[in-house]
Amino acid sequence: MAKESTLKNMLVTLALITFIASALLGIAYAVTKKPIDEAMVAKTNSAIASVSPEFDNDPSADQFLVELSGRSYKVYPAKMGDNIEGYAVETYSSGFGGRILLMVGFNKAGQIKGISVLSHLETPGLGDKINPSKSDFGVQFQGKNPETFKLLVSKDRTGGDVEAITAATITSRAYCDAVTTAWEVFKKCDCENKELEASNE
Repeated sequence: MAKESTLKNMLVTLALITFIASALLGIAYAVTKKPIDEAMVAKTNSAIASVSPEFDNDPSADQFLVELSGRSYKVYPAKMGDNIEGYAVETYSSGFGGRILLMVGFNKAGQIKGISVLSHLETPGLGDKINPSKSDFGVQFQGKNPETFKLLVSKDRTGGDVEAITAATITSRAYCDAVTTAWEVFKKCDCENKELEASNE
């Protein structure tokens, strides 16, 4: 004869199912966390290498945080011996689909060495053209010094030097905004480094 369902039986069964599901999720998280973290570190290191001037240090090990307008940004110094050759700055902004995370590299003269897209949620076929594999949008920034190259979209009222991605102006503006933030972080690092060098002379 079938056991009669009671509220108590249903609650015990539901609690058991919830416990088992939680345990399985916890195990899955524990198993996948390390490989995911390792993959992110590898991606970050690859981005640093692709946007920084030549270096012989380990920028990831030498990283530090810079505070700017109440937010923290990771900075990876590129050194040859004891000399700073430039910086890679991890920066972000809000695009059409969400956060755009970039790695922007500067040489010691302040020129943009390169830009790598770490992550984004932009629309496929439109905003995702910020990826170097999808278009050459990022090429127009290379070798430019933001001191003279206006990091604004050219068709905007203020008239910048950046040609926006067709039908993805919001994404283009967010990309420019993230690069502008990286430039401000670079200037702060460069100023502090020059002050340190002057005090050591």
